[in-house]
Amino acid sequence: MNDKITTHQAEEDARNEEILIYVNGRIVPKAEAMVSVYDSGFMLGDGVWEGLRLYNGKWAFLDEHMDRLFEAAKAIDLDIGMDRDGVVSALLETQRANGMTTDAHARLMVTRGVKERPFQHPSLSRSGPTMVIIMEHSRPKIPRPVRLATVPHIRGLPMTQDPKLNSHSKLNCILACIAAEKAGADEALMLDVHGFVNTTNACNFFIVRGGEVWTSTGDYCMNGITRRKVIELCRENRIPVFERNFSLVDTYGADEAFLTGTFGAQTPVGEIDGRVIGTGEMGPVTKRIRDLYKALIERECGA
Repeated sequence: MNDKITTHQAEEDARNEEILIYVNGRIVPKAEAMVSVYDSGFMLGDGVWEGLRLYNGKWAFLDEHMDRLFEAAKAIDLDIGMDRDGVVSALLETQRANGMTTDAHARLMVTRGVKERPFQHPSLSRSGPTMVIIMEHSRPKIPRPVRLATVPHIRGLPMTQDPKLNSHSKLNCILACIAAEKAGADEALMLDVHGFVNTTNACNFFIVRGGEVWTSTGDYCMNGITRRKVIELCRENRIPVFERNFSLVDTYGADEAFLTGTFGAQTPVGEIDGRVIGTGEMGPVTKRIRDLYKALIERECGA
């Protein structure tokens, strides 16, 4: 029996067939939401994006997401074409058009725009940028702890493609995900350039050993906002937490493991490379962190 799942698995929601999508200042039906084949995002993966979640009428950690978006755009020398207030207004306008109040996920994407000719030089992007906001009704539905497989693909050095960037160029992570799927797992566990455990292809990664929470140094992983919130919550609640190097041997012997991300918040890991982690179910430290995070969301966005 194939019980394959993904870390972005959500409940089916028929309303998503009728969603409206923001494309360059216009809000259009899903079937009409299109960009040019000359768009630099389609052609080259030249762009940055943010994923946000809506709880009780409020986008969680909106300021942090805007900080990350504009920092990433500056890093790749991309002019978003509007200020922070303009981007937030576009987000809220799309939310209102869809009548969404809670349990929604937004993917906000900005590319360098439409190219004059099909080549990579950024000066050929003469019309742009392109901004798209896809907003869906979304409740995570991950029926069991996820299974990971370690893959040969690594999160690389910052002088190649800095793994902290939420860039449209995701092929490295996609290849990692394919390798994990071929191995019978749900998602890939990726190492860093030194061979230490780093992150998965889509989420940040934590283990628990002897009541201590460990995650990577952060040098080679995604600049995760949920990751940062978990570290802060641990420190505020006297849960020992360490950003450090650790190996697969440390990982296989962990009491618990979990993933973090905007979509799934904290997702328990039950198995890595065929080894059961702890009991194979969500552990007590993971559950406590999940409860603390839920309370944080309630403070941030209302009960």
